[in-house]
Amino acid sequence: MVSRFQAAALVAAPSFPNAVVWSDENLIAVASGHLVTILNPALPYGPRGLITLPECEPYSIGVVKREDLLSGCLLSTCLNRDRRPCVRSVSWSPIGMAPNAGCLLAVCTAEGRVKIYRPPFCDFGTEWIEVMDISDGLYSYLASINFGELDIASAEVSNEDATEHASIDDISNLVPRKERKRRRVNVSGVINNDSRSNMDTNVGSSLSTEMARGFEIKSCRLKEKSSYQTIAVSKSKEKPVKKISNNCSVPMLTAAQYASRSAMLHSLVVAWSPVLKLSSRNCPVPPNASSNCFSVLAVGGRSGKISFWRISTPEFYSIEHSTISTGTVFIGLLQAHNSWITTISWAMISSDSSNPQVLLVTGSFDGSVRIWLVYGEELLNSTEVELAPFSLLKEVITVNAVPISVLSIIVPVHSPHQILLAVGKGSGSFEVWICDISSSKFEKAGSYDAHDQVVTGLAWVFGGHCLYSCSQDNIVRSWILRGSFLSDVPIPSTTHGLKSSTDFSLQLPDVFFSCLGVAVSPGNLVIAMVRSFDLDTLDHMYEARAQKAAVEFFWIGGQQIDAMSSFFPEYGLEAFPDFSKTELTSWGANILWSLKQCEYLDKPLVVWDVIAALLAFKQSVPNFVECILVNWLSTLHPESQGGPSPEKILSRVSKNVSDISSRRLHLLNIICRCVIQSELKADQVNSKLQNLGGLCGSEEEQLDPWMELLSNSERELRDRLVGFSFSAFLSLASHSASPFSQPGRWYPVGIAQMERWVARNHEHVQNDLKVLSSEVVEHKRRIHSSDTEEEQCSYCSASVPFDSPESAFCQGSEYVDGVHQTHKLVRCAVSMQVCPTTPLWFCKCCHRWTYKLAPESFFTMPSYPLDFKQITKSRVEEEISKPLCPFCGILLQRLQPEFLLSASPV
Repeated sequence: MVSRFQAAALVAAPSFPNAVVWSDENLIAVASGHLVTILNPALPYGPRGLITLPECEPYSIGVVKREDLLSGCLLSTCLNRDRRPCVRSVSWSPIGMAPNAGCLLAVCTAEGRVKIYRPPFCDFGTEWIEVMDISDGLYSYLASINFGELDIASAEVSNEDATEHASIDDISNLVPRKERKRRRVNVSGVINNDSRSNMDTNVGSSLSTEMARGFEIKSCRLKEKSSYQTIAVSKSKEKPVKKISNNCSVPMLTAAQYASRSAMLHSLVVAWSPVLKLSSRNCPVPPNASSNCFSVLAVGGRSGKISFWRISTPEFYSIEHSTISTGTVFIGLLQAHNSWITTISWAMISSDSSNPQVLLVTGSFDGSVRIWLVYGEELLNSTEVELAPFSLLKEVITVNAVPISVLSIIVPVHSPHQILLAVGKGSGSFEVWICDISSSKFEKAGSYDAHDQVVTGLAWVFGGHCLYSCSQDNIVRSWILRGSFLSDVPIPSTTHGLKSSTDFSLQLPDVFFSCLGVAVSPGNLVIAMVRSFDLDTLDHMYEARAQKAAVEFFWIGGQQIDAMSSFFPEYGLEAFPDFSKTELTSWGANILWSLKQCEYLDKPLVVWDVIAALLAFKQSVPNFVECILVNWLSTLHPESQGGPSPEKILSRVSKNVSDISSRRLHLLNIICRCVIQSELKADQVNSKLQNLGGLCGSEEEQLDPWMELLSNSERELRDRLVGFSFSAFLSLASHSASPFSQPGRWYPVGIAQMERWVARNHEHVQNDLKVLSSEVVEHKRRIHSSDTEEEQCSYCSASVPFDSPESAFCQGSEYVDGVHQTHKLVRCAVSMQVCPTTPLWFCKCCHRWTYKLAPESFFTMPSYPLDFKQITKSRVEEEISKPLCPFCGILLQRLQPEFLLSASPV
């Protein structure tokens, strides 16, 4: 196994596959025993978030006769009485679903309960906040339709009569106490006689039992005391059964009815769909939904059915209020399989706003895998009175004796109508399928006996060119897809220049004995895997008490992929004799591929792993970093590719920033700040930009081209934002529209401050921006507007003149001794207005503050528009406010204390 570059210990061990997931905002959630541990990969030893599972009372679904308890359909329910909370499945929502525009986390427990949590961004705590109980909603719906039993003839049983019958969740004793004790001893004896060597050699015989337990991996040592409970019903002379509830009645059920209801309520796996955004013109919002932008949460259960929940994005985003209403609608149920749903995966094959097309892939305990197709409009218009609107596209694997454990699906960027599907099985093998949706052609790329035990994790990386697999046998393998065949390749060794200075302290070579999942970073340069410790190798007094498992991080940017070598020309690599030419070529190609993916507007701008890799190389081989950045800059200005020197490429890009898209300018600003100027703090860079002309010295002269590029890029973005605001203001004025809008909708503010900024920078702004500014002034003069650029201080009510778009100083108040006290105030990065004292949005990259959000169209501009009026003429009233930094493009957030968890997009 290659060496990791960092790791983080966990206080509880995971128990199920896919135990680690990576969010779109760069947070990692680990299903570790009775906890969900949330950590920041940029600070694995730093602050963490936690979700502690509460003990939940079972739902009252009915009672059965005593003689039915030991029937075949209830036997597994009676024997499985372990009430200890345990996390079974976790799934991150797409970014933008939480009230602060972050991600929600869906958690499924071993008890079959599903809840949704949000980050405590305004609660200043480590425990995440529950916002929704999906299981309660499912129980209410099933109870309203009598669990789908049309001709039920069961009688009602009152509280007084409940003691004469048996509720599976309230029974205590059926056999005498001595025999109960003897049975517990026998069960414990069977468990203690097992050994890990026997389990390893008898994988095939014990596989069905492990899979029937929901892939539960016993991370605790076999020497520990077992806590099984014997299920029975008390006789009339024993302690009576606990009453179900006051003044209520429950139905008398047959054993089959009880088993069916219990299976319908018991959830096993959760998965979020991508965000579906439908055009309001083509798809009006139905009365039971709050937005045309939503995600669907799929919850698979023991009955083989999947319940679907449509959850809309918040009406508006806030870092001050957490009780923002979101539309949540139960869509319906889908009978996907005839056995347990063990894994679910989503993929979007068409992002057309008129009617996006989505795929759902489901795997079952019966060994079957099915692909379902649905359209976004159908999901938007579905209600709970209808069946889920999914149509079966293909059953790629039919029912067989080998259960399905995990799925991984990806839509290659270069082929949007093709999907790559990897299917992990309980036997340790996995299959790969290549599916062409346009022609409905499904090709099996092969079946690979990769592991000796259950496959617990599969992850596609680099757009489907590479696949990582892990298993309960503690082996992680890397595969390269060449055509329609997978080749086993070694995991790239960690470059010595990329080793972390805070490596994990536990260095025992055989400390791990199982791997329970693998996840990939947003930029695909890092993988994280969670592995359980072999507690026999740890000190039972110290290590074994505090460390049950660990999350390990590995660099995979050096993975050699033939199809991506064209991204990075191999010139100048001979100058780095301490590094392999092949390795550097792979790193350069993979970093450029990651930067290319960041340019797609449907993906959040999260470049933590890219920046971390560039910074690590900068310390050891700085010329290599310059080589990578020059190659990337040449793609921003196509005429510069191949010929000019790096200095000329830098100069050409700096002079032609108007031709570059807003997303690329944001990415350029991040690289300039976090890589080129990494030795300076963000406030120092901001100050340096304001005094660029006064720099001197050899070191400063070398940084001048990059600082000039950063200055020109930020000025270009400010020009676009001001021009967009001026044009929107004039458009609203021409239609006699109100300057205010609904919550979540964008409207132009700070027009007076923007006028002042244009007047101060008259020689640098674009000509059409000057024309728009003069039209705004003329309109105000015509309507005799009282709007002025004068503002008041939030602390002393003194006037605040406009001197800079970044900060301001009030005039202050005069004391008796003649001394003036002034206050330094922060200006909003979007509106240029003085920020109030309320909580503000904060950018983790440029450290600017914002209290008014920018319009969504500003972040999707392909270049400086030829006519601002044309792009704001028809859609200014429909513009959505996005909590993104106007200069960096990353997600804004509330500034948290250092001891609390926060995301690090850069």
